[in-house]
Amino acid sequence: MSERATPVEHRTLLLRGGEVHSPADPFATAMVVERGHVAWVGSEGAADAFAPGVDEVVDLEGALVTPAFVDAHVHTTATGLALTGLDLSTAASLAEAAERIRAYARARPADRILIGHGWDAARWPEQRPLGRAELDGLTGGRPLYLTRIDVHSALVTTAMLDLVPAVRDMTGFRDGEPLSGAAHHAVRSVAHSSVSPGQRTEAQRAALRHAASLGIGTVHECGGPDISSEDDFTGLLRTAADEPGPRVVGYWAGTDVEQARALGAAGAAGDLFADGSLGSHTACLNEPYADAAHAGAARLDAAAVAAHVTACTEAGLQAGFHAIGDHAIGNVVSGMEAAASALGTARIRAARHRVEHAEMLTPETVAAFAAFGLTASVQPAFDAAWGGDTGMYAQRLGIERARTLNPYAALLRAGVPLAFGSDSPVTPVDPWGTVRAAAFHRTPEHRISVRAAFTAHTRGGWRAVGRDDGGALVPGAPADYAVWRTGDLVVQAPDDRVARWSTDPRSGTPGLPDLTPGNPLPECLRTVVRGRTVYVRPGG
Repeated sequence: MSERATPVEHRTLLLRGGEVHSPADPFATAMVVERGHVAWVGSEGAADAFAPGVDEVVDLEGALVTPAFVDAHVHTTATGLALTGLDLSTAASLAEAAERIRAYARARPADRILIGHGWDAARWPEQRPLGRAELDGLTGGRPLYLTRIDVHSALVTTAMLDLVPAVRDMTGFRDGEPLSGAAHHAVRSVAHSSVSPGQRTEAQRAALRHAASLGIGTVHECGGPDISSEDDFTGLLRTAADEPGPRVVGYWAGTDVEQARALGAAGAAGDLFADGSLGSHTACLNEPYADAAHAGAARLDAAAVAAHVTACTEAGLQAGFHAIGDHAIGNVVSGMEAAASALGTARIRAARHRVEHAEMLTPETVAAFAAFGLTASVQPAFDAAWGGDTGMYAQRLGIERARTLNPYAALLRAGVPLAFGSDSPVTPVDPWGTVRAAAFHRTPEHRISVRAAFTAHTRGGWRAVGRDDGGALVPGAPADYAVWRTGDLVVQAPDDRVARWSTDPRSGTPGLPDLTPGNPLPECLRTVVRGRTVYVRPGG
C-alpha cells in the first residue's frame, strides 16, 4: 500500500465503557491500542487487567467505536476549493446559481480566474445551464471556469475562452454549449494554473480536515494529467506525510507506468478515462442516449486497455480505469481478457486492478469482474442523487435502462470486491450517508445490507489498495478508528427489515446504527489514524 500518512502514535491507550464494532468480539465494550495498532478488544470486566499498564484510559461514555472509513475516490484539491469557494451543488435553480456567481465575483476582486463547481441543470426548474452571455454579465467580463457536478463538462465566460484561443478548434467545443472532452481539459489546465501553491495546499488541508471530521481515516486520491498536475499530486502526498490527518493513497491516471511509480502512486489508475459521464452525455454506451442522438465516445479501446494492464501487471502496480457506460466497461473487460491471455488470469487477479464507477454493468461484465478479481470502486451517492424513475439517469437512458445501474447486490453475489467512495466534489464526502444510499438503493433489487455496505466503506477500501490487514478492529490491525454518538445498534437487512436481535449472543453479529431514512446519522466525536488523534469534535 503506497501511502503517505500521519506518524505512528507510541502511547498505549485503553478505551472502555462503550460499544466496539469488532468481528473478534461482537459484544466488545473496550479496546487497547498500542504503538499504532489494536492490541486487544473485549469485555468491560476483562479491561480491568489492562488499566494499570496503559498511558491513558478513555471513558467512551457509551459511544460507538468503529473502524475509520475509507473514501476510495476523492479529488482532494477540488474538494477543498469547493469547500472554501464557489459551490453551486446546492443551488435549487438557475436564478439562485446566478446570484451565487455574482456575489462570489464581487467578493473576489483579486482573483485572476474565478473557479467554481457543482451546477446541475437537470435539477433546476429551468432545465438549462447559464449561457455564456449571462455569465459574462454576472462576472463583469472576467474569466470564469465553472464545472458541472460530474466534472466532465464546464461553463466558461468569453474572457476564459480568450485565454485559450485554440480551444475553439478542439473536440468538445460547440458554441453555446458546455465544454467537454479536449476543449474542457485545455481550459481546466489554464484555470487550475491560476491557483497558487499556497492556495492549493490550503484547499488540500481543508479537504483532509473535513474528511477527518466525518470519521474518514484514509482517502484514495485520484489525480492525473487531465485532472490536476504532478505538483498537486506530490504536494498532497507531502502534506499528508508531514501533518496529522487521514492517510492518503495516491493514484495517477496516466499510461506512463514509470512516471506513476516516480510520483509515489499506488497505481497508474483512478480516473484513467475509458469514457466520460452520463450527466454530460459523454459516457460511452452500446445504444444511444434517450435524450440525445448519439451514444457518447470511447476514450480507450480494448487494445489500449490490454497494453496498460499488461504494463502495470509486469511492473507490479495496479491498473485502473474510469468506466461508466456499458460500451466503455465492455472495452475494459475485453482488454482484461487480452491481458489475461498473455499473462495468465492468476497474475491479473493477484494485481487487484480497479474500475472506478462501473455503473452500467451487465450480467456478463459482472461475471468478468469476478473472474479477473477487479475491484469495483463505486459511489452509492450517485444513485441517491440521480437514480429513480424521475432522476437524471432516467432522463439520459430511459427508465428501463436506468433501473439496471449500480447493481451492488449482483456484484456481491458474484464475489466482486466493492470499495465505496464519494468522488468528491462530485458528491459530498458523507460516509454514513453513502452506507445508507447502498442499503436503500432506489432500485430495491440492488440493495445490500448495512453490514455489507459498511464493510465496503471500511475494509473494502483497504483491500482495494492490496492490504488485508486494515478496516476491522481486531488485534494486530492498524489503529484507524472513529468514535461516534449514535442511537441504538441494530442489524439491518437489505429489504428494509431491522432485526433487533443483535444483542442476542447467538447471533454473533456486531450491530450498527439504524440508518433507516429519516433517522439521524451518527455524529463523529473523534477520528484516530495509526493511534494518533486527527480530529476531535469541538467541545467533545
